[in-house]
Amino acid sequence: MRKKDEKNSIIEICPIRNVVARFGNKWALLLILVLHENGAVRFNGLKALIPDISTKVLSDTLRVLAADDLVKRTVFPEVPIRVEYELTDTGKSLVPIIISLTEWAQKNMKSIMKHRETAEGNA
Repeated sequence: MRKKDEKNSIIEICPIRNVVARFGNKWALLLILVLHENGAVRFNGLKALIPDISTKVLSDTLRVLAADDLVKRTVFPEVPIRVEYELTDTGKSLVPIIISLTEWAQKNMKSIMKHRETAEGNA
């Protein structure tokens, strides 16, 4: 039992797995880029900018990004209540990395897809 506890604790403290797992899905990265390009945006504005995302997934993704201090949620005491989302400094610091990853993917996508088709054909 001790080895299992030690193994789990190593996985939990691994910075790559721990942090990237929180924003490594397709919606979180896209949401970060959309907020980078548009500044502070209301929930319905985000929904309009990313029409393929469901309301629940958008809400859940914003909650995770806010919990990790990548997105700031500001509630304005108005009637009706207005809520805006924007990147924090930590979120902004992630943008160049996402852009670099995007450029890498665009550069290598044809080769990756070719190799993927070959591997799937051999399976």
